[in-house]
Amino acid sequence: MIFSIKSSYLGTMDFKDYVRALGDLILPRNCTVCGSPLAIRERQLCGDCLSDIPLTYHWVLPHNAMADRYNGLIQRDLDAAFVEGDGGGTAGSGGKALPYQYAAALFFYRSGSGYRNITRSLKYGGNIEMGRIAARMLGERITGTREFGDVEAVVPVPLHWTRRLSRGYNQAEVIAEELASVLGVPCIAGLLERTRRTRTQTKLGIGAKGRNVEGAFRVNGKTAGRVACGRATGGADIGSGRFRHILVVDDVFTTGATVNECRRALWRALGSGVRVSVATLGFVGE
Repeated sequence: MIFSIKSSYLGTMDFKDYVRALGDLILPRNCTVCGSPLAIRERQLCGDCLSDIPLTYHWVLPHNAMADRYNGLIQRDLDAAFVEGDGGGTAGSGGKALPYQYAAALFFYRSGSGYRNITRSLKYGGNIEMGRIAARMLGERITGTREFGDVEAVVPVPLHWTRRLSRGYNQAEVIAEELASVLGVPCIAGLLERTRRTRTQTKLGIGAKGRNVEGAFRVNGKTAGRVACGRATGGADIGSGRFRHILVVDDVFTTGATVNECRRALWRALGSGVRVSVATLGFVGE
């Protein structure tokens, strides 16, 4: 079986390739999407699946379906706050239209498609490597763009501490850390915290998703204070706490209810002058 390695590789294989080939004999690696065996230098995705990823191209389409859905939720909140006259948690927006908030996902997440395994294997299977690879792919596409080039901090959607304890990690944080690395900005995992354990959003209807996460997030005052003093992750100083552009990160964007609640929490603490953009690996939409 070891002699099945293509001859074209023999002249270019290094030590790591040989080690990987030996490892494949003991524990074969398979494509996360289609399940076919991976070649020696393939990681998580086979060449065919890598080339056929249903990319959203949101990074070249600032006004896209995902961003429109997100901005629609924001405008609904602003309209409600204007009618009620109580500010609606938007830090004094006064019902005025705010600048368009940006959103981007790497690929279209569709039921029945093998590509949904990219996020599912990360969230439920502990496939951290797949999450990092996909996050880097997204990061390389949004970095330097007009919409995301001025992001100052990346903030993952937090898990409740009980769920994080049982899972051992936060899948959104895995994605956020890699995105922050590519963008060259700090990942501030503790800025947002979940105030209560919510039901999983997966099997809830559109209205139920919104009610499920309503008021479930807040800004951690201690973390915000450390950031204001220039003691954010990595020792980065992002401007005496005067955020201008924050990127909230999750694994999949469906209705936008979760990230919108995170945006509400950030605006309550930091003001609606802060642009709160969104990045996810998957987007449920056409």
